[in-house]
Amino acid sequence: MLAEICVTSIRSAINAEKAGAYRIELCSELAVGGITPSYGLLKQVMEKISIPVFVLVRPRSGNFVYSDDEFTIIKKDIEICKELGCAGIVAGVLNTDRTIDLIRTGELIELSKPLQFTFHRAFDLVEDPVGSLKQLIEIGADRILTSGQEASAEKGIDLLVELKNSAQNKLIILPGGGINSENIHLFKKNGFTEFHASASSVYHQEKHFKMKFNSEKFFDETQLFESDREKIEELIQLT
Repeated sequence: MLAEICVTSIRSAINAEKAGAYRIELCSELAVGGITPSYGLLKQVMEKISIPVFVLVRPRSGNFVYSDDEFTIIKKDIEICKELGCAGIVAGVLNTDRTIDLIRTGELIELSKPLQFTFHRAFDLVEDPVGSLKQLIEIGADRILTSGQEASAEKGIDLLVELKNSAQNKLIILPGGGINSENIHLFKKNGFTEFHASASSVYHQEKHFKMKFNSEKFFDETQLFESDREKIEELIQLT
């Protein structure tokens, strides 16, 4: 089985390569499911890593329904990834009814070529996974990253196997979510050729922070926030 290791830093990328990972998926902020890494991080990783680098292109946390401006950002980030020599793109777009936005996702697949294209874990929100799999095959996706629509890939193993069998080698099912040394045998036994894992551990614990900068107000993936013009105007008027 080929190991794709999800990393969020240059340190993690180097560790993954030294450990024998086949490739990495580079992103930022795993706490919110991952977003697009910065240009600086991406460039440094490309300069120091020799294994293939797939890049998560997701402009924000929350849902996977994007405005025209957000979709433009996604496309520009894909172009940057191609310019820097990345091996693959991890992205995808949904409609408000949790179906795959085939037009926009298809556009991203075409733009990404000749890079590999992985449809990311937005797939775990679709209502018809088998039907959606067939749609992604038709528009040319190379793989689907999914936990089998469960909290972990281990819990979603039945759907993962069903998806792999339905794909008939026309597309790779990439199990991801809570895969570790204790359950990896489950995926090997069921014939998966690749797996996705972060395989991470704490390497530093800060003991002297006087406060935390995480905001519970924003830390809710079911809600989207934006700057409120009236609130901004009110603040400016008070200055």
